[in-house]
Amino acid sequence: MTIPSATRSILKQRLWDIADQLGWNNLGQADKARYYEVWTRDPVIGGVISRYMDGGQVRVYIKDTLLKDYGRVRMADPGPPLRSLGIDGQVASVEKYIKPHGRRLDDGRVLCWGRADDWKAILMAVHERAFYSDGEPFAAVFMSSCGKYHDAHSRAVVMDAAKKLGIERIVWLG
Repeated sequence: MTIPSATRSILKQRLWDIADQLGWNNLGQADKARYYEVWTRDPVIGGVISRYMDGGQVRVYIKDTLLKDYGRVRMADPGPPLRSLGIDGQVASVEKYIKPHGRRLDDGRVLCWGRADDWKAILMAVHERAFYSDGEPFAAVFMSSCGKYHDAHSRAVVMDAAKKLGIERIVWLG
C-alpha cells in the first residue's frame, strides 16, 4: 500500500522543518543515523508511516524518500553563496548548474558552491565550466565547513589547488 500524497507531504514538511532546526547538512552520519532511529520510533512520524508499510521499511522510507532531496534542495539556494561574495542576489545568470550548484553570471564569472568535503568536485566544476564557456573561474564557496575543513592545514590544501586552477576567490561558510 502506498502512502497518500497529502500524508506524505505533511510528513516530509515536518521532517524538513526538524532538519532545518538541527542543521541537518552539518550533521555527521552517526548523528543522522540516530535521528532516523528516533523518527522511526516516533508515533507521529514512524507510527503514521507504519500504517502503510512494514515496520522494517519505515527507516529506509524516511531516509530514501522523505529526506532524499533535502540536502540538494537546501544547498540550491544561491542567496548565501552570492552574499558571501558580495554579489547582489538579483544579478543576471546566463547559466545555472547543479551537481555541484553554481552560476555563470552575465559578465562571464563562474562560481560554484557545495559542501566543503566535496571541494575537489567543486573546484573542478568551476574550472571546467569556465573553460568550456570561455568564462572566468571566479569563485568556490564551501558550505558546512566545520570539522576537518575548519583547520588551517586542510584549508591550505584546498586554497593551493584553487590557486593552481586560477580560481580567484574561496569562501568558507559554516
